Amino acid sequence: MDDRSSRFEPDAEAIADHERDIQSGIDAKASEGDDEQKDKAVQAGARPYPALPFPEQHQRKPGDEAALDPAPLYDAPFWKGSGKLEGFAAIVTGGDSGIGRGVAVLFAREGCDVAICHLDEDADAEETRRAVEAEGRRAIVLKGDVSDPVFSEMAVAETIKAFGRLDVVVPNAAFQQHVEAFEDLTFEQFDRTMKTNLYGYFNLVKAAVPHMTSGGAIVMTGSVTGIIGNENLLDYSLTKGGIHAFARSLGTHLAARGIRVNVVAPGPVWTPLNPADQQADKVAQFGGKTVMKRPAQPEEIAPAYVFLASPQMSSFITGEVLPIIGGYNGG
Repeated sequence: MDDRSSRFEPDAEAIADHERDIQSGIDAKASEGDDEQKDKAVQAGARPYPALPFPEQHQRKPGDEAALDPAPLYDAPFWKGSGKLEGFAAIVTGGDSGIGRGVAVLFAREGCDVAICHLDEDADAEETRRAVEAEGRRAIVLKGDVSDPVFSEMAVAETIKAFGRLDVVVPNAAFQQHVEAFEDLTFEQFDRTMKTNLYGYFNLVKAAVPHMTSGGAIVMTGSVTGIIGNENLLDYSLTKGGIHAFARSLGTHLAARGIRVNVVAPGPVWTPLNPADQQADKVAQFGGKTVMKRPAQPEEIAPAYVFLASPQMSSFITGEVLPIIGGYNGG
């Protein structure tokens, strides 16, 4: 080693000592860390939300909101309506429960009449109707399969017949089923997921767009799985990524008509979709891997739909995907 390099040795050793001093301070803090606090559900909302673990529970598809424990919070009592959708009419598929019910209630509170589409959850759909009417708006309930284009055409026609117009379209109904091994993903399941989650969205907007005018909005339900994937939701993730791409393309296509198209992409949300999908022990910890350490409640997601539906709030937004996933975890 020559003299030129040796003269830097004291400085290098001093810096190494300094780095070790910094490390020791952090290590000491880490050993004193409150792991219990880190594991607690984050409460950053207008009211406390249920924390994990939830009771173990499993349901038959498509699921029953009235049977969920704890009951999903959808009524957003702290939300004050201000006419953001005054005089509008909307159609919401999967509107009987979960995110769809939360959206229907806040739409109504903002002055919107709502058509509630569902599969066969009659009691849940009637509860959503009552909730919309309690907000002083009109509601109709339509029962059918969104993968059938004839049903979508009928639903749009009935919405216009009841309310005289159609301003906001929310394709939201979904089919989801976890599989632990790729070999367990059958053609039958794959086909049903495609038909409900992609064909269903296409059918609804295809039927609705000819009746929409400038200022109207389409707000689709995507998913975090369509952004980052999910190892046990292969077909579902595929459809959600497809929905994101569809909305971005359709937003460009319909811009000249003044119809905006956007997506809300939630992370885990406490709805009947989940106990009708996973086994009871996993449902008990549903949402626990998020930064918030809990699943969202429907009323925490629904305001995003109001935002993207209202021409007062998002008139310069189209083709966007809005993730609401409880934080980004770097691992």
